[in-house]
Amino acid sequence: MRISARADYAVRAALHLATARETEPLKAEAIADSQCISHKFLEGILNDMRRGGLVRSQRGGNGGYWLARPADRITIADVIRVVDGPLVSVRGVRPPELSYTGPAESLLPLWIALRANVRQILDGVTLADVASSELPPQVSALTDDPEAWTNP
Repeated sequence: MRISARADYAVRAALHLATARETEPLKAEAIADSQCISHKFLEGILNDMRRGGLVRSQRGGNGGYWLARPADRITIADVIRVVDGPLVSVRGVRPPELSYTGPAESLLPLWIALRANVRQILDGVTLADVASSELPPQVSALTDDPEAWTNP
């Protein structure tokens, strides 16, 4: 699985919004500057997030962006899906839509298992979890393995 720059930036922007005061919107420029993201690129991402129901916006001098729901009700998977589509695909196709024959036949259950594991992690972690540095125990357990931090 590859996390695109778009997905990384979207999650970082959402985390920035998750830690902001809810009384006033954050300007895209401020988010972009704080996260070292191109302002123009971030504007497109925030618009996708707005259309996807994750953020709301207000125009004008006092305008900016807020999360559309509390941070504990938005998962990392929600953010990635809004900006990049399905979490796991093979050649742009969702695994259940694939079919293989012969020696490759058992690839399909492998791709399904991969998708299930990715979903389990990303659907199980909210913006609030990451913003508070309180990752769920099943995620923390995976990172406790020193092999998880090494390149194969």
